[in-house]
Amino acid sequence: MSYLAVPISAETVGEAIDQIRDAVASGAELVELRTDFIEDLTCEKVVNLISHVKGEYGKLFPVIVTCRDVAQGGAINYPVKMRIDILVGALNAGADFIDFEYKNFIIPDNQEKIKVALADSVKGRLILSHHDFDDTFENIAGLYRKILTFYPPAIPKLIYTADHINDCFDGLDLLYNTSEQCVAFAMGEAGMISRVLARKLGSVVTFASLSEAEATAPGQITIKEFKNIYRSDSIDCDTELYGIIADPVGHSMSPAIHNAGFADADFNKLYLPLLVEGDYEDFEEFMDNVLRRSWLGFKGFSVTIPHKENALEYVKDKGGQIEPLAEKIGAVNTIVVGPDGKLFGYNTDYAGAIEAIAEKIGGRGELDNMDVAVVGAGGVSRAIVAGLVDAGAKVKIYNRTVRKAKKLAKQFGCECAPLNKVGEINAKLLINCTSVGMSPESDNSPVPVEVHREGMVVFDTVYNPLETLLLRHAKTCGAETIDGLEMFVNQAMMQFELFTGTQGNRRFMRETVLDLLEK
Repeated sequence: MSYLAVPISAETVGEAIDQIRDAVASGAELVELRTDFIEDLTCEKVVNLISHVKGEYGKLFPVIVTCRDVAQGGAINYPVKMRIDILVGALNAGADFIDFEYKNFIIPDNQEKIKVALADSVKGRLILSHHDFDDTFENIAGLYRKILTFYPPAIPKLIYTADHINDCFDGLDLLYNTSEQCVAFAMGEAGMISRVLARKLGSVVTFASLSEAEATAPGQITIKEFKNIYRSDSIDCDTELYGIIADPVGHSMSPAIHNAGFADADFNKLYLPLLVEGDYEDFEEFMDNVLRRSWLGFKGFSVTIPHKENALEYVKDKGGQIEPLAEKIGAVNTIVVGPDGKLFGYNTDYAGAIEAIAEKIGGRGELDNMDVAVVGAGGVSRAIVAGLVDAGAKVKIYNRTVRKAKKLAKQFGCECAPLNKVGEINAKLLINCTSVGMSPESDNSPVPVEVHREGMVVFDTVYNPLETLLLRHAKTCGAETIDGLEMFVNQAMMQFELFTGTQGNRRFMRETVLDLLEK
């Protein structure tokens, strides 16, 4: 079994009891008493805490007791002899696990008391840990074998720092390839997925904090996120994986949306935020890493800034199949891994936008020969312009950098004009493809209010806030409006269908997004 553990990092016994209560109420399957945080620490305080846990939550509720060396991330610099006495006392009081540093355990004078207490304990196990808060391990598999050779009954715990998401694979490989129990994952934002996947690959424990403020290591996510967003109760060795590749990725709502959709449909699937920093070479290395490890079970990816062009190039380089319009757009935002490993690249951005427009104007056919003004010439604009032209619309692109607008217009056979000419817009459909008006700068609009008129349709691809200043002005002038949420939900629904072969619950997905925006 892989436990979801919450570290208890209180300074007093009373605060620790409160934290334990909150951890259990939040769904913790194990608590780690980080006794190195307790001020004026004594064995009696630790024994009382263990007795409290076993008395309040049952004798079978597991407890790890740790009194960490400051050199390995400990809070208070207690002497090693005292820390050993704390661990021995914890074993005698019924602790299920004690955690001691491997570097200190190999010192002969530090072993005897712990070994005797372990021999006398009915169920107590020793976790021998090693942390690197600065870097990866040069040879994590070799260090694992070294620990077990030195003390075979131990559970090795090897925690290192990931500078890039590609550093996670050493720890994942160790978990997959070892037959003995161990704990392994990477710290830091780049290592976040290894904490979640440790659960899938059978790590004895993985850790979540009570809150961001109470995290005891870099990159620790909260138990609320672990349970609610990443569905920790449902993760097992057969869980299929998906994720959004981006930089940055922390702000993305996609994990919450897709995981909620998977839960609603009762699919054993998990969607992760995949922070892939760097250029094409880094993207390629990450994709090669996940795809050559078929046992990880990655079946599909959403792709956003800055990797949409990299995704297109990668699928082509691997002999995959690209959706024709995605090829013309020059960007892929969805990759599906076929049963035989073949890759398929799609762009659901344009399709999501066109569907949102079609629902408002009475069908895709109404776009044929329609005058459309598009503000912006970036990636979103490129995808939407391609879809509009494919539907037969007459498009004019307005952009601050005229050279960029001309380049886009030439590729798709459109007209263009500088942004200072937006006051002359006389189109049936106006689309904002810029970030102007996005929170927190929601008091801005990309066009002056006098552009709007009755009978016009105004579409803002910005969805936070849901009603932008642009849309408020349009409504005031009698225009029809389309908010960015429609496009976002549409493209997510299309990705969901590509990932699962089934249609998602549109109402449920929309409500999930609205809940996230409200928070």
